[in-house]
Amino acid sequence: MTTANPVLSPAKRRPVSWGNPLTYALALAVAAVSITPVIYVVIGGFRTTPQIVANPAGMPDPWVFDNYIRVLTQGNFWRQAFNSAVVSLGTTLGVVALGVSAAFVLARYTFRGREVLYTFFTLGLLFPAGAAILPLYLMLRDLGLINSYYAVILPQVAFSLPLTIVILRPFLSAIPRELEDAAAIDGTGRLGFLWRIMLPLSRPALVTVGILAFVTSWNAFLLPLLVLGDASLHTLPLGVQQFSSQYSSDTAGILAFTSLAMLPALLFFTFAEKQIVGGLQGAVKG
Repeated sequence: MTTANPVLSPAKRRPVSWGNPLTYALALAVAAVSITPVIYVVIGGFRTTPQIVANPAGMPDPWVFDNYIRVLTQGNFWRQAFNSAVVSLGTTLGVVALGVSAAFVLARYTFRGREVLYTFFTLGLLFPAGAAILPLYLMLRDLGLINSYYAVILPQVAFSLPLTIVILRPFLSAIPRELEDAAAIDGTGRLGFLWRIMLPLSRPALVTVGILAFVTSWNAFLLPLLVLGDASLHTLPLGVQQFSSQYSSDTAGILAFTSLAMLPALLFFTFAEKQIVGGLQGAVKG
C-alpha cells in the first residue's frame, strides 16, 4: 500500500502573505525620517565647511577625516566622554537596583495600599522633569551637591523610576508562585529567591530598563547644564554646545563632534534592540 506524497505541489502551496503595503510604506517613511538626520550628521563630518555651504545635501568630495581626528585629539572630548560614562552608568545602576527592589515588593508582597502606591508611581510618568528643574536646583544647592556627579545621577534615577517599575512589575508578577514555594521548601528566603531565580528570569526587562536609563542619561542636557557649572565635569551634550559656540563657523567640525557624541548611545541602543522589544512586550502582556 502506497502513501500519498506529503509534499504539496506548487499549485497547492499557500501563497505568501506580505501584509498591507500601506503598513510597510508607513514604516519606511518613519524610518527615513528618523535615520536621515543621523546619516546627514555623520556624513557631514567627512566634509569641509565650504563643501557644506556650497551643497548642503551633497556627498563628501573628497572625503575629509581631519574633522574627526581634530575632535578626538584636541579639546575636552575624552574628558567629557568619561563624565558622560560615569553619569550614565551610575544612573543605570541606581535605576535598576532601586527599580527592581520596588517592583519586587509591589509584585510579590500583599499589603494595604499596594495598588495606591503603584498608581502613585504610574502617575510619575505624567510629571514632566522640566517642571521641577527650579525646585530641584534649589534642593541640590541646599544639599551641597551642585558641581558633582550626584547632582545629575540622583535626579535622573528618581525620574526614571516610574517607567522602570511599570516595566518590571508585570515580569516579576508573572513568575509562578510554585517556584517561590519550591524555593522556600529548599530553604531559600525571599531575597535569595529574588537574586537566584527572579532576576535571571526577568533578564529581558532588566536589560530594557537599563538601556533606556543609559540612553536617556547619556543624552540629557538641561539638568547637567544647570547643575554642572564646572567645565571639567561637563558631559558630551554640554560639550557639543560648548564646541558649537567656540567654533560657530566650523559647521563640519560641529557635525563631527555631534556624531561622535551620539555614537555610543546609538550603538548601545542598536545592539540591544531585541532585548528592548522583548522587555516591552512582556510588560504589555503582564
